[in-house]
Amino acid sequence: MSDTGQAASGGTPNESSVTVLDVTGLQCPLPVLKAQKALRLLAAGDVLQVISTDPMATIDIPHFCTEHRHKLLRQEPHGDAVHYFVEKG
Repeated sequence: MSDTGQAASGGTPNESSVTVLDVTGLQCPLPVLKAQKALRLLAAGDVLQVISTDPMATIDIPHFCTEHRHKLLRQEPHGDAVHYFVEKG
């Protein structure tokens, strides 16, 4: 587990600028609360990649995006974690 709860700029081949938020090991409601805090610092259209091992995040993050008018671009399983790509609305 590295930099739990910390956001850092990064990128993937599909996004030119992605902010990465690693919340592995944190349980509900912390992944969503930390994502909400990180999204406040981003501009509309920016992408936040949330890396979570919380099983409830598969429900919580899509629901959070819908409620706060963000766009869940995709979610990808990676071992025990799921990577969520959220575009700020």
